[in-house]
Amino acid sequence: MYRVLLLSTAALIAGCATNPVPDSPRETAYTVPDDVSYAWATFDKDGIVNSDTSGLADRRTGRALTLDDPVRIASISKLVLTLGVMKLVEQGQLDLDQDVSEILGWDVRNPKFPDTPITLRHLLSHTSSLMDDGVNYGVRLGVPLQDVAGAPDVYDPHHAPGTYFQYANLNFPVVASIMERVTGERMDTLMQRLVFEPLSMDACFNWTTCSDDTISKAVVLYKLNGQVYLDDRRGNRPDCPVRVKAGLACNLNDYVPGENGALFSPQGGLRISIRDLTTVGELLLNEGQIDGERFLEAQSIREMQTPQWIYDGTNGNTSGETVGEQDNGFYCTYGLATQIVPTHTPGCADDVGKGESWSGHAGDAYGLRSGLWVDMDQGTGITYFAINNGDAPQKGDSYYRAIEEYLAANHED
Repeated sequence: MYRVLLLSTAALIAGCATNPVPDSPRETAYTVPDDVSYAWATFDKDGIVNSDTSGLADRRTGRALTLDDPVRIASISKLVLTLGVMKLVEQGQLDLDQDVSEILGWDVRNPKFPDTPITLRHLLSHTSSLMDDGVNYGVRLGVPLQDVAGAPDVYDPHHAPGTYFQYANLNFPVVASIMERVTGERMDTLMQRLVFEPLSMDACFNWTTCSDDTISKAVVLYKLNGQVYLDDRRGNRPDCPVRVKAGLACNLNDYVPGENGALFSPQGGLRISIRDLTTVGELLLNEGQIDGERFLEAQSIREMQTPQWIYDGTNGNTSGETVGEQDNGFYCTYGLATQIVPTHTPGCADDVGKGESWSGHAGDAYGLRSGLWVDMDQGTGITYFAINNGDAPQKGDSYYRAIEEYLAANHED
């Protein structure tokens, strides 16, 4: 059930919370910094139950943040992209357990384990053995993804695919390339056709398919020193929505789908509002239905939420079990692009909901912290984001930051 955290009226009028929450479950009171803006909404199977916003979406114009303003939501993008993957699985165009090298036409292989195929299931669950260490996964236009994801040094030399969890953003450009290869469509427009349009969401990757109205509402991300971090759009689409290799023109007309799934930032580049995130949450709660219409089969939603890896407390010392790196207790149970919290294992500190049993995903990039979480048993959920936090905001009682715990607790009895 939901719990209420009451914010002072004065704090809401001022655009930020300046008083500690009286009934907060945190051991120490937390005050939201003055420059931080946030939005959150709770929802059930039928829609939004409660919501709130605070602060500015654009400091230059003084525009207040609303539930309809799109923000770069970071790694929640992975979960939303996987809705498109599961759609293609249901259509018979993809198989979660097929060797992805057969689809891409080049070897996605750990050179230390050449006989072990890497599958979509491995990529979506971060058990592929691909690593981010020292890798620029934002591969630019003009560079084939194969040059990066096919290089021998991007693979974990100590663990075979399917045996070890290691969170790596690089998995998702490979996933996007696979989606492009089987459909012949660029990932951004494919997601518009497969997901955003059917779900009536005005969301987009790297701004390409969002309406002009939504682009005019872009949330600007700021650094702690007040400089713009990202997305000062001023109502305009980007001249070039992708990063381009030095010396080349931004010419997407000649792009061959499947060549470089990193272009539109599938790992984190989704621009989406809190209102549209609640639509994703409702879809999960209703096991694939929205407004009475079937979008995905219930089994596809259950597949996403089924743990592919659970931290066992050994971090690799138990022979024959799937183990991995839990990042100081942040990742302890993971499905297909889906985190499951909390995990009651020593060494895990993933209880952002203070005892609530949730599945979903967190996000962290460019000073943003975000979350989309559902309780399938209770039929309830919450989504939120806070911006302008810097790279290292105040720590919380769990591995999550205090601002995330604060927003995650904004739900009512």
